[in-house]
Amino acid sequence: MAISPQLAGGGRSLQRVRLPDSARAVLEGPGLAHLVTLNPDGSPQVSIVWVGLEGEEVVAAHLSEHRKVRNIRRDPRVAMSIETGTLDERGLVEYLVLHGRARITEGGAAELLQRLAHVYIGPDVKFPTIDDPPPGYITHIHVERIGGVGPWAS
Repeated sequence: MAISPQLAGGGRSLQRVRLPDSARAVLEGPGLAHLVTLNPDGSPQVSIVWVGLEGEEVVAAHLSEHRKVRNIRRDPRVAMSIETGTLDERGLVEYLVLHGRARITEGGAAELLQRLAHVYIGPDVKFPTIDDPPPGYITHIHVERIGGVGPWAS
């Protein structure tokens, strides 16, 4: 059963959270993101994705219409986590957790993947490696809540 965006929001108004610089640094760094979407039966579906920022939105690109894309089209609620590889003063690994709503746009995936490849693989890489990649899809995440362990959670 598809959940309407209004029902999924529980009637609350959706407010955008301003990303602190500490969270922006994680999102612009090389940590792989764990994107959680909801399957039709309500069970979680987890994918590892490369992420970046466009303004206050977190973005990820997909060349194919994977399950995560179909899930977001049906129910926009998402969560994401990224480990930083750094320890806080207590010795805990810092990690960023985001909750929000996503939307899918068509096209531009190859260009975004190329931009993100410079962060995740290296400065001289060509990605995707295939000639004439499909237009693909871009996930845009409107962040509603920030958590985890790190300066962004204080």
